[in-house]
Amino acid sequence: MDGSKVFSTNDTGPVADAVKQHWVDTRLPAGLRPYARLARWERPIGWWLLLWPCFWSAALAAVAGGKAWPDPWHMVLFFIGAVAMRGAGCTYNDLVDVDIDSKVERTRSRPIPAGQVSRLQAKIFLVVQALIGLAVLLQFNTYTIWLGIASLLPVAVYPFMKRITNWPQLFLGFAFSWGALMGWAAAFGSLSWSPVFLYIGGICWTIGYDTIYAHQDKEDDALVGVKSTARLFDEHTKPALILLYSCATALFFLAAIFADAGPAAFIGILAGVIHLGWQIVVLDIDDGDQCLQLFRSNGTYGWILFFGFFADALIGAL
Repeated sequence: MDGSKVFSTNDTGPVADAVKQHWVDTRLPAGLRPYARLARWERPIGWWLLLWPCFWSAALAAVAGGKAWPDPWHMVLFFIGAVAMRGAGCTYNDLVDVDIDSKVERTRSRPIPAGQVSRLQAKIFLVVQALIGLAVLLQFNTYTIWLGIASLLPVAVYPFMKRITNWPQLFLGFAFSWGALMGWAAAFGSLSWSPVFLYIGGICWTIGYDTIYAHQDKEDDALVGVKSTARLFDEHTKPALILLYSCATALFFLAAIFADAGPAAFIGILAGVIHLGWQIVVLDIDDGDQCLQLFRSNGTYGWILFFGFFADALIGAL
């Protein structure tokens, strides 16, 4: 029965597309592994993609405020919050999508459809992670707290969007780019045009990288009726990515301009263009393994932009 043995699990092995020989599977006690897989701890790219807009925004706030670097305490909080809330989001998504996941080759080995974790166990784990996220959020100023609470709306609606629109990646962008607002708000207790441009640019970037990711599942998605921009763009994915990544780059330029950034920030953005262009040039939408690797490479893109913004803050404060 769903409510019995709340913390017992049936660990039948890692998820199909998980990182092989990860510490989750080699070092964690067997009973904890399914929960780690629910939170996607073996796939850190997810929380990095959630974290980067926070870090970018915090770095641009340092530039605008004439500081040499972002507030270190805020950076620690953003890191903990990103890991906790990404895990909570994945757990929530798996609870909503269990019927779909059981029909898709890549996802049917996830903990809930595979029977490693019951729905009740997953709900308890979701609450624990959400409480950690709340504890982190309460460390910020009042404006940022309310802004963080508002982020729950796009998080809540995202899992349902693949059922009703060809643009679920847009709603993922609403949720995953929210940190672009949070970093600035944490520093100033308000928002301005710079974080708004950063947020909209982050949405364009998210649609792009998650379109690449969604090409892994397009055949199964078509069979079960799941919609995505990968299916929508299809053979026109590369032109769509050119448009999306160009818009993201232009908006990041505007964010830097309105933060009164110097040359280092713009050099970082231009260096990022090279990386995004490489993704588009080499992309093979019919090679699922390559799509996954290119998706993960967006973690590198995050570093590129952050180093540019961070260097600009450091140089500007000298």
